[in-house]
Amino acid sequence: MLWIAALVLLMGLAFGPTLWVRHVMRAHAGDRQDYPGTGGEFARHLLDHHGLDNVSVEITPAGDHYDAEAKSVRLTQELHDGRSVTAVAVAAHEVGHALQDRDGYGPLKWCHRLVATANLTDRFGSILILGLSAIGGAALSPRFLLFGILAVVLIGLIRVAAYLVMLPVELDASFRRAFPIMVQGKYLPDEDLPAVRSVLKAAAYTYVAASLFQVLNLLRILRVFR
Repeated sequence: MLWIAALVLLMGLAFGPTLWVRHVMRAHAGDRQDYPGTGGEFARHLLDHHGLDNVSVEITPAGDHYDAEAKSVRLTQELHDGRSVTAVAVAAHEVGHALQDRDGYGPLKWCHRLVATANLTDRFGSILILGLSAIGGAALSPRFLLFGILAVVLIGLIRVAAYLVMLPVELDASFRRAFPIMVQGKYLPDEDLPAVRSVLKAAAYTYVAASLFQVLNLLRILRVFR
């Protein structure tokens, strides 16, 4: 019973933040015809207003993000074309990352390098794990299996670290850049600002939710080696 309780707790910690983020985004995704523009149009306006006409605004199926290499704010179709608190707040958040990039914000560059490293270790680590497992099974050597377990742990921890260190960067994009811009520019009615704060908070904590899910995934993979 203790193991079951621990598993339920772990799953709650892993999935709870993700469900909360989705709930907040959906709660404020209602169509607002009183808004003068869509999320994509708002992102374009903010970029132009801050002298970032070299940064494009694109539709992507891969999730809302800012691509520093391509100099592009990318929004899902729903938010790019939507007129809602969620659409404009997320657009402002991603523009916040573009402003970080413009200002040479060091933590953003460092985090991008760490995420790139995590992607690389994921790609080559999977090949390494399969190779060590096959060699260990053929040679009946626990040493190779141990190396495989250590490789799984290392790869998982790199991915978790990559997600966690993004939190300060995300909070900066949301509350030191996007929110002040929206307040000072009076882009939305004052009564919508609490909802904007909620959406910006959810946008910032997306990577925390992803890191907790990665911990659960790491434990699931380790069960294979038991």
